[in-house]
Amino acid sequence: MKTVLLLLFGLISVSAFAQSDDEKAVRAAITQMFEGMRKADTTLFKAVFAPGASLQSLAKNKDGVVSVRNEAIPNFITSVGKRKPGELDERLSAYDVKIDAELAIAWTPYVFYFNGQKSHCGVNVFTLVKLNGNWKIQAIIDTRRKEGCQDL
Repeated sequence: MKTVLLLLFGLISVSAFAQSDDEKAVRAAITQMFEGMRKADTTLFKAVFAPGASLQSLAKNKDGVVSVRNEAIPNFITSVGKRKPGELDERLSAYDVKIDAELAIAWTPYVFYFNGQKSHCGVNVFTLVKLNGNWKIQAIIDTRRKEGCQDL
């Protein structure tokens, strides 16, 4: 009886930590975006965005007032394309992915490096949608700070 219970517990434990195919695909879309950014490859980069996708950043001015900045995805893609491979390197320390049907969110703490030098850190929150069987980034909002950034 003990053997059966241990085997059953082991199977439950393994399945609890296994990633679903959708979670793997969500992570792959995000990874592809950052790989495209690192390589300055706009074809790879823009392929992961849904039509009408948005990019926002929380910004704090010198007086500590917080605002939300909007950037058009086409401008974001163009700015990545103007860089040399390796200039932009955003490294994620974790993924927390939640999925319901064709909607997913991913919380990803990061450290951003520019030309090999640590620039800033924060958290990205991605909203992804499953369109025609593929996960696409619909929205990104991020925080950015200079202090408390651990090397990755």
